[in-house]
Amino acid sequence: MSKKSPRKTTSNNANNNKTDGSARDVLPVLIVGAGPVGLGLAAELGSRGIRCMVVERGDGTISHPRANTINSRTMEYCRRWGIAEAVRQAGTPPEFPSDIVYLSSLPGFEVARIARPSYGGLKPLATTPEQSQRCNQLWFDPIMRELVKSLAPTVELRFGVGFESFVEDAEGVSVTLRDANGKREQHRARYLAACCGGQSGIPEALGIRMEGIDVVSYNLNVFLRIPELWNHHDKGKAAFYYFIDDPDNESGGFDVNLIELNGADLWRLGINQGTRAIPADQVDIHGLIRRMFGQQFGRTVQYEIVSALPWTCRSLVATGFGRGRVFLAGDAVHKHGPHGGFGMNTGMGDAVNLGWKLAAMIEGWGGAHLLDSYEAERRPVAQRVVAEATDNLSRRFDRDLLAAAGEDSAAGATARATLQQQILENKTKQFVSDGLVLGISYAGSPIVVEDQGSALSNAPASDVTKYVPSTQPGARAPHAWVNEGVSTIDLFGKGFVLLRFGPASPSLTVLESAALARKMPLAIVDIDDDSIASLYGKPLVLVRPDGHVAWRGDVLPVDAGQMLDSVRGA
Repeated sequence: MSKKSPRKTTSNNANNNKTDGSARDVLPVLIVGAGPVGLGLAAELGSRGIRCMVVERGDGTISHPRANTINSRTMEYCRRWGIAEAVRQAGTPPEFPSDIVYLSSLPGFEVARIARPSYGGLKPLATTPEQSQRCNQLWFDPIMRELVKSLAPTVELRFGVGFESFVEDAEGVSVTLRDANGKREQHRARYLAACCGGQSGIPEALGIRMEGIDVVSYNLNVFLRIPELWNHHDKGKAAFYYFIDDPDNESGGFDVNLIELNGADLWRLGINQGTRAIPADQVDIHGLIRRMFGQQFGRTVQYEIVSALPWTCRSLVATGFGRGRVFLAGDAVHKHGPHGGFGMNTGMGDAVNLGWKLAAMIEGWGGAHLLDSYEAERRPVAQRVVAEATDNLSRRFDRDLLAAAGEDSAAGATARATLQQQILENKTKQFVSDGLVLGISYAGSPIVVEDQGSALSNAPASDVTKYVPSTQPGARAPHAWVNEGVSTIDLFGKGFVLLRFGPASPSLTVLESAALARKMPLAIVDIDDDSIASLYGKPLVLVRPDGHVAWRGDVLPVDAGQMLDSVRGA
């Protein structure tokens, strides 16, 4: 097997980041919010040489555990940005088990165990060069910040600077910021991106509202320090422990969970309070710990409560993902519980999708309708993910079974066996979701050219657990090793890439000329490998900068330029 060096058709965009002499200080993009999504968007833009400023009202410090799962698709983005190894080393050690354990209590009975072979570890997978990792935002955010700082001066990252207001016109957006001393700043940008979370006022200013369930449940997260917890019970090491608490609780019985954070001494205890919020100072956290972990905790086994943070689980999707020159991403457009680990990862998908499209407009090769495709592609994904997270939370178990499961009796054993079957059938998809993570498709998008005769559909993948690689237009281009240590995934990320398979593959001179005329970045990669050719299915597969298939065929279309106009939104 051999791979020829890519031939590239690129435009000269040296001045596309600049403005005329009357507006030298116009920023191409101003990003509000320096959480993972805002930093991800800055990384996408900065790695392409697109100037942007990221502003964050706070100081960037993460003191309480937040998102914990970096799924395999986000890890592929991290691989593109050169930080995948740092993420692997920063959170849970790769060798730490990723199992999910349901139990009556740590000293009590194990009810069920869900294995997750595609999480953590270093074993290569057939479907992706990057396994999902467990790296809490305590460590992930600093890695992203250092990445963005390394892109200076193209990217300017400013903390202690809050967004105040904006005014949009046909040429750009005028933005008012306020620093920590109360001093106002005026900035002019071609585009404004709101990645500032669920409390952002920008959607309302655009006339965009959230639809769905405003309160699914109230919750309390407790940050704990317990050195080597596994030495004080017989259930072994695991990533999650789900406890039977009050069988009458609205969430269905497994209302308390304990999540490992660093494979050593840091844990997060999650308490679902149902639809009645209880202030943190009124929750008997110590009593709950003794009931779930064992009566020795606090007596012979020492632990520390580092912090406690209440939060509200919602199930909401925005009616729009932007208007004009202002765009929204992450929690500003979708809010849901952590049940499936989709939240931050979905926001990173927003950032990567929006990033290459903004870059195309700033570099001058994006079509007039390219940015319209952001909402068309990402809103159905958000709807699907929010529905899945809500469904994962709403699965309930029989109260009598829950009440009996902790008994050391024949009835208890029967209850545990029944619950085990129900958990494995109904909860596995919450923790093993490769079909949704890698199977997201933009089929039916206005910038995807469907196969002739195929039905149009913008619905994401239907199977949550099982991922089936596909090059159907809109799908994520499949992973395969083209050389030692080099995946097909590594070929994507800057401009468009046309993969050409087979020794007698067709000439692409017409396509290259059409791309050059449109100043559209295009690389041609020849792959002479039968197994990869079989996986991709067509001799020609055109892949977008975000790694999704834009077009495929046996030969070029009669009008190759028209096809390029379609995929660049023109």
